[in-house]
Amino acid sequence: MISQPITDQELLKKLEGVEKDGMTVFVAGDGMFRGAIYNGTRMVNQMRVQHNLGILETLILGQAELCAALMIQTMKGREHLTFRYDTDGPAAGFSVEADSSGYVRGYIFQDKIPIEHEITSWDLTDFFGGGIVSVTRDIEGAKAPQTGTTEIKFRNIAKDLAWYFAKSEQTNTAFSTGIQFDKQGRVIGAGGLFMQALPAVGGVKEDNKVDAAAKRDALIQNAERAFGACPSLGQWFSEGQTREPLIKGLFREFDPKIVLERDVVFDCPCSTEAFADSIKHIGKTELEDILANDPDPIEVSCKNCGSVYKISKDMLRQ
Repeated sequence: MISQPITDQELLKKLEGVEKDGMTVFVAGDGMFRGAIYNGTRMVNQMRVQHNLGILETLILGQAELCAALMIQTMKGREHLTFRYDTDGPAAGFSVEADSSGYVRGYIFQDKIPIEHEITSWDLTDFFGGGIVSVTRDIEGAKAPQTGTTEIKFRNIAKDLAWYFAKSEQTNTAFSTGIQFDKQGRVIGAGGLFMQALPAVGGVKEDNKVDAAAKRDALIQNAERAFGACPSLGQWFSEGQTREPLIKGLFREFDPKIVLERDVVFDCPCSTEAFADSIKHIGKTELEDILANDPDPIEVSCKNCGSVYKISKDMLRQ
């Protein structure tokens, strides 16, 4: 990726008071729940400058990439996933990717979303319609990628992703994202929260299974209430607040324990060499046509990160 610099000095000054980006992973309820909280303020700003996005487009793609970052905690070993939202609404949708190594990338399908009336709130339902949510997991060693799909039910990225997990992966899962803009439209805070109920461990006697199931359901309901009390994460981080106190405050009755701190960044493995190699493998006839008729150098762009590469024809002849 060709990393574009953030040149807005006023934004950089404001970010000095914001906690460094990072993800805190925790378990709670004696291992019944796993969760993660992510400060992705700089990640969203890097995403925005890479794609040169407006406020509405930043809000949509930023929420999607915060969710993708949080899904890294659901990966097993070396894994790569793609989270797509295909809708017939004005926003059209997005495709974002996350990798277990710790990067996210992606793009919005409509990078200039048509606006028919004045926007008076951050409610995005007017920009989404019917459609499909899909998650494709590419797991190292698997014979083929695995894709699950559900319908768009809520026209809300976080809620529709939670619905996907409930229906396609049969897990109680919750996502919350927030992005805070200042009066000039700068992103001064962005973050996400994820929590998931893990499968029940076996070993319960048959005559106690009903009681155990009832107790588990009650604990899940309590966890949902605690999760629902989460403040706006964009505002939380923009005010200089940090991750750990929020975890311990929201989920104190579940005795949360932090198990990992990790980095997740906006990045893309694209390169001049990778694009040149792809072009060389499109087929002999097509390659000869490019060499004969296209300008030198050939300009290509990466849809996932906005990087623009110039590839000389000499590279393609090698």
